[in-house]
This record gives sequence, C-alpha cells and structure tokens, in this order.
Amino acid sequence: METCGTGIPELTPVTQLSFLNYILLFLVYTTTLAVRQGEENLLAILKRRWWKYMILGLIDIEANYLVIKAYQYTTLTSVQLLDCFVIPVVLLLSWFFLLVRYKVVHFVGVGVCLLGMGCMVGADVLVGRQQGLGDHKLMGDLLVLAGATLYGISNVCEEFIVKNLSRVEFLGMMGLFGSFFSGIQLAIMEHKQLLRVQWDWQIGLLYIGFSACMFGLYSFMPVVIKRTSATAVNLSLLTADLYSLFCGLFLFQYKFSGLYLLSFFIIVLGLVLYASSSTYVAQDPRVYKQFRNAGNPVIDTPTSGPLEPSVTYTSLGQEIEEEPRIRVA
Repeated sequence: METCGTGIPELTPVTQLSFLNYILLFLVYTTTLAVRQGEENLLAILKRRWWKYMILGLIDIEANYLVIKAYQYTTLTSVQLLDCFVIPVVLLLSWFFLLVRYKVVHFVGVGVCLLGMGCMVGADVLVGRQQGLGDHKLMGDLLVLAGATLYGISNVCEEFIVKNLSRVEFLGMMGLFGSFFSGIQLAIMEHKQLLRVQWDWQIGLLYIGFSACMFGLYSFMPVVIKRTSATAVNLSLLTADLYSLFCGLFLFQYKFSGLYLLSFFIIVLGLVLYASSSTYVAQDPRVYKQFRNAGNPVIDTPTSGPLEPSVTYTSLGQEIEEEPRIRVA
C-alpha cells in the first residue's frame, strides 16, 4: 500500500478520520441532549435552530476534510504552521459579528504571524522543488489555507454558542449533523478506498488514537473559548508547532529549510505581540439575535447615547468577569 509524505496510508479514507470523531461526539453529547427535559431537549433545539446547526456542521466537516487531506501532499510542520491563517479569519469575523475591538498591537501581531506563514510557503516551495514535488506541496498548502478559513468560521460560531447558549448543545449538534453528513460523504466519495484498506492492528491504533485526540480537542476547546475567545485559543494552539517540528525531524526524517525555523520564530513573535495587550467587547443589544429562536419576536432595546464597552480581558489571560455581560433583546 502506498503511503503519503506523512506516513498515512494513501488509500485510507480521509472522511473516515473525522467520521469516528463525530460518532464519539454523538454518543456522548447528542444522547445527553436527548435525555434532557424542557427547552434544552434535543427535539426542542432542532425545532428552533436545526438549519443553522446543519450549515455549521457542514462547514466543520469540510474544514476537517481539507486539513486532513492536505497531509497527503505536504508535511506535518507545514500543516501546523500554515493553519495559523485561521487567526486573521477569526479576527475579522469577531470584529464584525461579535463586536470584539482590537488595538493596533493586535493587528501588528497578526501581521507578523502572516509574515511567518509566508516564509513557510516559500520554504515548502523550495523543499518541494528539490524533491520534485513542488506542485503537490503547493496543493497541500492551498488545502490547509482553505480548511483554516472554514475553521475560522466554525470557531467564531462556536464562541457565540458556548457563551450564549450551551457547550453541550454545540457539541451535541456537531455530533448529530457531523456524523450524518460525514457518513454520507464517506459513502459517496471514498467508499472504494474504504473497501481497499488493509486493516491491521497498527492502522486500527492510528484511527483510535487520532479519534481520541480529536474528541478531546472538541470537548475541551469550548471550555477555554468560553473563558477567553476563539482568537486567543487559536493563538495558543500555535505552540503545537514546536512539537510538530521535532516530530517531523526525528520521526519522519523530513528535510527542513532554514525558512522553517525562521517562520516558526516569527509566528511566536506575533503571538507575543498579540498577547501583550488586552481587548474589549462592545456592548450592543442587537448583536446576539441571529442565532436565537426565530419564532419568538425580538424587539430592539432603545438606547440613548453611544454604546459603552462591557468587558475587558487579556487575550491569553484570565477574564475579569466570569462571562461578558451582553444585553440580549
């Protein structure tokens, strides 16, 4: 069986890796919603917001698919560093939809991270040309960027849901729609690959380990996002790049360009710049209406004078208040 550059069997269905994670979410969190009573019951949630969670589930599925697919074309380190593109996506979406307000230093920090990402793309092209795989590595980089964009959309929606609705509701809906649509995608697009997989205990352990890590990430990320923000979480996840760097060097014997190390330190510098100052959330009673129950009429709260900021917190630190005091009409 042929293998890709990361050591993952090339014939292994990419969708199946995410499918197992969604199944675990379904078994734990969707069943929890099913046994609840009242407005937090699974059927009550589906009645009010089913189509919104359906769209969010599709976005999350394709984000996972694109990033995992990229491992077949580029290196582990490239995927880990290029997915920092999720940061400017989350930054812009948080500004317009969650009313998070940033300072100049935050934009400088993000710009430095993007500069480091550019160094990584250049390193990938150079190393790929040396190995005769330039087109494939470039394709992998583009897949990561597309997946990071979808991840940014998913993370901002996740921040809104866990801060204003429920962490269990978010995970339960992801388990429900994620397992359903990823199962369909697996059956349609990769059923032939699934039949050709040569199962053994090593492949089984890889599947179990990957699914367990994804389940843990999905379960704990909403907890951190609720106390900080989607931007802060994604910046913190950049610390994983250090581990991928050494794993790729010692386990997979990758050839590294000097630009890899340069890009890593540039991204760390951008992270430090972003964390050096605090952000705040503007208090606007009209912002958190769009995910609410459309069946209940919402009346705008009259305001007099300019709206004042409601919460101030440090990006990678602890919040002053337990939760943002957002007035919901």
